[in-house]
Amino acid sequence: MRLRRLAFALLPIAFTACLSGTDYGTNTYPLVPIEQTTFATSLNVDLSKSTKTATGLYYRDLVTGTGATATSTSRVSTYYALYFPTGQKIEELSSPSTPYSFTIGTNPPAVIAGWDEGVQGMKVGGTRQLIVPPSLAYGTNGAGVIPPNSVLVFTIQLVAVQ
Repeated sequence: MRLRRLAFALLPIAFTACLSGTDYGTNTYPLVPIEQTTFATSLNVDLSKSTKTATGLYYRDLVTGTGATATSTSRVSTYYALYFPTGQKIEELSSPSTPYSFTIGTNPPAVIAGWDEGVQGMKVGGTRQLIVPPSLAYGTNGAGVIPPNSVLVFTIQLVAVQ
């Protein structure tokens, strides 16, 4: 009985000794450049066929639209799917749901910077793939189910430009 009491009393000390020096505030999600990211084949990511912007965003038109063009101040309506590079779908909004609408270039931003930049130049009826670096998405903090330093892959359909 004394041995159990002694073990119970010493257990917290033992755990403290094992955990000393552990820094739980350290970011355990390394920043991997898009060019070194492994993408699931199901995403059909081809960086060699994509355009890279000065900010590090990659985009590729999968379907070129024929309607109005989104500008830096347009109000747009979109359907989209969001994926991790592993191919895991995080979120999707598709027809017949009400499209997601926002105004490009607002302050404060209505969407992540990768969307603000990546939707510009799209034409209504088009579908574009965005490969968004963490700096244009949720950065070192992450958000909800999105870990820090996450590269994100979006497929965006432009439904309307107002």
